Amino acid sequence: MDSNDTPPDERPDAERSDDTDLRDAPARDRTADISRDVDIDDVLDDEEDDSQGLFDDLLSGEPIFENKEVLRPSYTPHELPHRNEQINQMATILVSALRGDTPSNILIYGKTGTGKTASAKFVSKELESTSQKYDVPCEVEYINCEVTDTQYRVLAQLANKFIEKNRAVVEDRLDELADLRSAVTDGGETLIDTQFDSLDAVEDRVETLESDLEGMEPVPMTGWPTDRVYSSFFEAVDYHERVVVIMLDEIDKLVEKSGDDTLYNLSRMNSELDNSRISIMGISNDLKFTDFLDPRVKSSLGEEEIVFPPYDANQLRDILQHRADVAFKGNALTEDVIPLCAAFAAQEHGDARRALDLLRTAGELAERGQADTVEEEHVRQAQDKIELDRVVEVVRTLPTQSKIVLFAIILLEKNGVHNINTGEVYNIYKRLCEEIDADVLTQRRVTDLISELDMLGIVNAVVVSKGRYGRTKEISLSVPVEETEAVLLSDSRLGNIEDAQPFVQARFDN
Repeated sequence: MDSNDTPPDERPDAERSDDTDLRDAPARDRTADISRDVDIDDVLDDEEDDSQGLFDDLLSGEPIFENKEVLRPSYTPHELPHRNEQINQMATILVSALRGDTPSNILIYGKTGTGKTASAKFVSKELESTSQKYDVPCEVEYINCEVTDTQYRVLAQLANKFIEKNRAVVEDRLDELADLRSAVTDGGETLIDTQFDSLDAVEDRVETLESDLEGMEPVPMTGWPTDRVYSSFFEAVDYHERVVVIMLDEIDKLVEKSGDDTLYNLSRMNSELDNSRISIMGISNDLKFTDFLDPRVKSSLGEEEIVFPPYDANQLRDILQHRADVAFKGNALTEDVIPLCAAFAAQEHGDARRALDLLRTAGELAERGQADTVEEEHVRQAQDKIELDRVVEVVRTLPTQSKIVLFAIILLEKNGVHNINTGEVYNIYKRLCEEIDADVLTQRRVTDLISELDMLGIVNAVVVSKGRYGRTKEISLSVPVEETEAVLLSDSRLGNIEDAQPFVQARFDN
């Protein structure tokens, strides 16, 4: 056995006595030893400092916002400044729904950010709350046609909403009948004040409702023939008496994608419905979209038209002040913030959504910088950020071929070539396609892609005459070079293009 393995009882007396002395000695006050050299509070403070989390520094500053959601486009305010005339027009048309009649169809026009959707949702909330007050069956269903952009999806979404509501109504009624049956069976109630003359009649009604419930099958978002989806929607909406207002936001996107069949079917439904009545409220940014509708659809759909004009700078200022009072803490804004946000937005067709985005982004930038107030400098930073974010989003969603064309233009600009012509872009474009093994389009098609980039505001392409040499396009970038290049290189298809940039020879301009 190794000496280190000697059992404790067999170790020399000297070793045992040392151990015994240590065991029997009173425990030392280690805290007292530490306190002679280091203050306990300092140690605890150090430990707290070491445990600082990632977000602690960010949370240490005073918040500027009281309720940031008030500045988002999805928020429906309780009051809409400078839209009373349009709101009253809508209310005048829709009031007939509260009398059980069919309201006229409404088309609402106006540029982005003029309060169309917010006003329509405001009136819809008032309509539904008033209908509950007077116990009138009136419902509003909202569909965003930019997302739900085909006839199948629109009908399926509407059908499922009404099927869900019908199921809730049937289940509530079954619970009531179950309670009634139990009360009558126990002898506590009679059927005198009910619509039933016997318990058998109650049972028959329960069986009918249970059968209805089984038949309320949700519509899948794909897979059914369109006529079957339409039948499900028709049966669901006509299950019991009600007036329904269907609000189709961005209605022009639905027509552009799927034609006017959906609008034709919806606008003609009232002649076939027995219990319900339907009214359509369409909202569009495009004042001319009805030009593409079938004349029959146009006449039945556009019974009433309401136009929302753009806001001017003073109106935008009122809207921002109204929201800022709720969104920010007291004295969080300097005096020039709201006028500047309003002025920037007024330059862009009186877009209230743009003004609210500017104000919210300025507040976020101030909060990130742990500033006590939002100032003019934050608004100007927000303006640049929003513009850059828009460019980034547009460039990121471009098709691959358009990205290659744009990258060719960037290479030429970075190498000092100005007033770039289509031929120069095409030469670089061909080399880039060879480097990343992409299909090479014809020069005519590349010219079309340049025109599309021009339409998006990413490049500026001007046709100039070269006399007897014909005409050509002179192209220049309209977006920041470095940021745009970074977005292009983030595409996995173009990721390796940076290492394979072809030689670009700078041209000497006369």
